[in-house]
This record gives sequence, C-alpha cells and structure tokens, in this order.
Amino acid sequence: MLRIRILSIGKLKKGPLNDLKEDYSSRIRWPLEICEIESKQTNPKLMNEDENQKIADFIEPGSYVIAMDEKGKTKGSIEFAKHIKKLEEQGQQNIIFIIGGADGLSEQIRSKASLLLSYGKQTWPHMLARIMLLEQIYRAQQILSGHPYHRE
Repeated sequence: MLRIRILSIGKLKKGPLNDLKEDYSSRIRWPLEICEIESKQTNPKLMNEDENQKIADFIEPGSYVIAMDEKGKTKGSIEFAKHIKKLEEQGQQNIIFIIGGADGLSEQIRSKASLLLSYGKQTWPHMLARIMLLEQIYRAQQILSGHPYHRE
C-alpha cells in the first residue's frame, strides 16, 4: 500500500490551520505521516541551511519525492490523482512531499525531487500550502475511489 509522508518547515500551532490539518489527515486512508521540521538556528541563512539538511536527512532512498516549488509544474486535481494512481500501479510504495519554509528549498533538495509541483504563479504561505496539499491528497483519494467530492 502506498505510504505518504509530508516534510514541512515549521510547526502548526493550535488554531484553525491545525484543525484543518487534523481534519484532512483523518480523512486520508493512505498511511500518512507529517513531519514538521524546525531549526534552532537564529541566523536566517544558517536556519535555511539547517532546515534543508534536516529535510535531506528524512528522504528515504527509493521514495518518489515531490517538492512543492513555485517553479514547478501545475497539475489539475484529476491529473494529480492520475499521477498518484500511476505511481501506485508502478509499485511505488513511498511518496514524500516537501514544503520548504519562507526561503524555499535549496537546489540540493530540488535535485532530489522526481517532480517539482506548483500551486501556480501566486505565492502561498508555507503553513497554508500544507493544508492545501492535504486537501489535494484527500481529493485525489476521492477521485480515484469514484466519490462525488470532486466536481468537474
């Protein structure tokens, strides 16, 4: 069975975004792990390097890595769902989604990605991007099961 891991910078505090994270996480039937990565560095340059290194340490060999990146490809919900289904059919067992912090992802992390995925040309807060990703994973699950959640 496919396992999904989301690596994201920053910890969501109690409040509406955390409530949404918990809600969508509970709806997703694929095994799901959300790793919230924080740096203890105070210097922004060192913080970004530390965060990117921690992300790199979480990437398991053989995983299909999708980095959320403003320069990536855009996919509609159905296309995204078909991509996940194709990965499953090819026997992929682990998908890792990566969401960087305010300074984005290093070239080292981007180069490890099998796919750079974008929400479009607009810039979104990385905490909100996490919720948007969870919703799209849930939506993909519903599309693939034939559930009417997604309306085309």
